[in-house]
Amino acid sequence: MNRILAPCLLVLLLTSPAWAERLGCHEIRTDAQGQIVPWFSTDLGKSYDHVIGLVWNYWKNMPPCPNGVPYYLQHMVRTSPDCYPNGIGADQVAEALSSWQLLYQYSGDSAVLENMVLIADYYLDHGLSPADAVWPNLPYPYNTDVHSGRYDGDMMAGKGYLMPDKAGSFAAELMMLYRITGTPKYLDAAVRIADTLAAKAVPGNDNESPWPFRVHAITGKLPPADISATYTANWVGTLRLFDGLIAMGRGNVAGYRKTREMVIWWLKHYAMNLNRWGPFFEDYPGWSDAEINADTLAWYILEHPQWGPHAARDARAILDWTAEAFGNDRWAKYGVTAIGEQTNFMNPGNSHTARHASLELLYCAKTGDPATKAAAIRKLNWATYMVDEAGENRYPDSDNVLWITDGYGDYVRHYLRAMAAAPELAPAGQNHLLAASSVIRQIAYAPESLAYTTFDDSGRETLRIAFTPQSVTADKASLARLAGIADLERQQGYTFEAAGDASGVLRIRHDHATRVVITK
Repeated sequence: MNRILAPCLLVLLLTSPAWAERLGCHEIRTDAQGQIVPWFSTDLGKSYDHVIGLVWNYWKNMPPCPNGVPYYLQHMVRTSPDCYPNGIGADQVAEALSSWQLLYQYSGDSAVLENMVLIADYYLDHGLSPADAVWPNLPYPYNTDVHSGRYDGDMMAGKGYLMPDKAGSFAAELMMLYRITGTPKYLDAAVRIADTLAAKAVPGNDNESPWPFRVHAITGKLPPADISATYTANWVGTLRLFDGLIAMGRGNVAGYRKTREMVIWWLKHYAMNLNRWGPFFEDYPGWSDAEINADTLAWYILEHPQWGPHAARDARAILDWTAEAFGNDRWAKYGVTAIGEQTNFMNPGNSHTARHASLELLYCAKTGDPATKAAAIRKLNWATYMVDEAGENRYPDSDNVLWITDGYGDYVRHYLRAMAAAPELAPAGQNHLLAASSVIRQIAYAPESLAYTTFDDSGRETLRIAFTPQSVTADKASLARLAGIADLERQQGYTFEAAGDASGVLRIRHDHATRVVITK
């Protein structure tokens, strides 16, 4: 985003001891080798868990606007104590739903799921294009009359314009929310969005993506030439939408398959081949390559090996390009290369650095190559410094400006994905479900047991738990403890790797069952 903000924390710097460098909200802490560690604790899991909790508590306790609408449903920025004049970020709702889905399975906190329902319901009720529009049933990305309570256009192009890539991301999260709650309206809305996108897709070229970046919902016209309109590389959300509906056999499955293959072909031959990774953000009218577009595709490739025989190589090329294009060595003496946001705004970002870190960890897990693991962890350590004890999460060079996007919805998920890729980064002495191949519909934690229900009737889960399991059942049938992780590729069962005490990493495979119970 085009974040032209005050230069940075001058007052804090002046009041800090002369020998202590300050980063974000805290003085930098290092290990014996001078490498950065989190500000809260040298225990990584405890620190990551702490900042996740601070950020979530800030979000859920954010006061509403004077019209009673939650602040995060009307503004992309908060400047304490005053409201910021801008409306929401274009992907703000989808980002929050993405993070909160992972946070719900990690915490079991019903308030997280309740918040997902609240924000999805509000957006569906107050922001879709008309059913008889040229681009029907898609969400508008912006509230041009900020406190109207409605979304009706685009921040740069104005009323009536929308962003098809953001529609795909929102619909993908609606589909996931349907899988959790079983509420038909979420799936129905996701199918309608998918149908519009499938009907409007074109092959694309080096200047046009399969869908435009901005388009007028009612007329189908593009905005003026000085506003980016024909191209964006941000289609992972839309691919996830099609993948999910195809798997469930819902909607126009044949049309989704055809469109999905066309989009993947375009991404390989244009976005990836040319390294054209822009634009993404709503508050800049022109071209700007964006870290989020590139790295999110690397994430999709790593999670979908059916991408092709060179999936790992393709993901590695994207991650290397991002590190080169957006790397910032300002904190190199602490072992950190932070990651900038976009070519129009190269400032290192909290969510962008954490995203790249989580993807390096995922690459290490998928390939068995640990070369970038230590550096990735230092990036996560660096990004904790943006969060203060009140849960306010800022860019390192901002003063009182909080980006509701980067600091909240597009922040928490990267720590949770990092823990899923490297379970040793989850807090010891606690119980957490870190990764699941199926959406978790319900989960309940207790000190010496936990139980959860999956959407699919088979699945794989990874947990870090604070006890040695004596019983693991799937639909009341006992699962056998297997000798090693490789055995899970051949049969259902579980493995448990102790972490020096009763705690450890539990991996489960269950076939033809949805209810898993783990007890001491």
